[in-house]
Amino acid sequence: MRAFTYERARSPAEAAAAAARTPGAKFIAGGTNLLDLMKLEIEKPLHLIDVNTLALDQISATADGGLRIGALVRNTALAADERVRRDYGVLSRALLAGASAQLRNKATTAGNLLQRTRCPYFYDTNQACNKRKPGSGCSALAGFSKPLAILGVSESCIASHPSDMAVAMRLLDAQVETVQPGGATRTIAIADFYRLPGNTPHIENALQPGELITGVTLPRPLGGVHLYRKVRDRASYAFALVSVAAVVQADGRRRIALGGVASQPWRVEAAEQERTVPAITSRLLAGARTTHDNAFKLTLAQRTVASVLDEAQRAPGAQKGNAA
Repeated sequence: MRAFTYERARSPAEAAAAAARTPGAKFIAGGTNLLDLMKLEIEKPLHLIDVNTLALDQISATADGGLRIGALVRNTALAADERVRRDYGVLSRALLAGASAQLRNKATTAGNLLQRTRCPYFYDTNQACNKRKPGSGCSALAGFSKPLAILGVSESCIASHPSDMAVAMRLLDAQVETVQPGGATRTIAIADFYRLPGNTPHIENALQPGELITGVTLPRPLGGVHLYRKVRDRASYAFALVSVAAVVQADGRRRIALGGVASQPWRVEAAEQERTVPAITSRLLAGARTTHDNAFKLTLAQRTVASVLDEAQRAPGAQKGNAA
């Protein structure tokens, strides 16, 4: 790990301003992803801005009946919150499917959203990776690609996003709140937050330099049956090969989002209007580009969506969002 300087921010605006004026600065909270990347010298921040003491660790009701989740709310606390379990069960389920209890105790809401996409070649500094070194090439294209993306990929990158929480947030139409270095605030729909790789895979999201996430807002509860199904190589502590987040409401309306298949949570709203499962999955997976190693994800995604929707239709309490 390389040497770095350190400061503790006193306000969100101060943290953003410090990041903007200090070349090579990074924010640090739980550090569950950043510290690993620093040890591997993939991330090499010259300066760390500690945001842990900022008053961003509360979950509160919004005026329109939704919830505002502070950027520093830990994953464990968010999954256990009574309001989240009752009204946003898919989010609680997704959080509990991720990582280990120890990591969930440290990981924050903002940090979870900002995890770097996962690819063995991104983590191996001896391999070509456009995400790590733009223009160097993508070793994954001709290499081991079983866990990697099949949707929204490009010739520059086929990495997949690791977050379970982000898949549920996309399903729920969350809004990401930020503060910019000049003190201005803005709100970014999570549908617009992540960037597809294109020919600039090193640009992963819509944040500007120095911009700090301060919270995430969820709209009014959807009701209905909330499910999250994660298929992985082992029963726990593994990233999704395919995950499916779904809400099926009492009137038959449904929402579906996929994880493990793209560089961002994958949702196609037009697919949710289709009447049959084959039509839904056809729209969801349209344009997929697979490799020899990950072509199985197409069938796995189709079958997992079918299984989750069948479970939702048969579940009791169709007007509840319980995670229990």
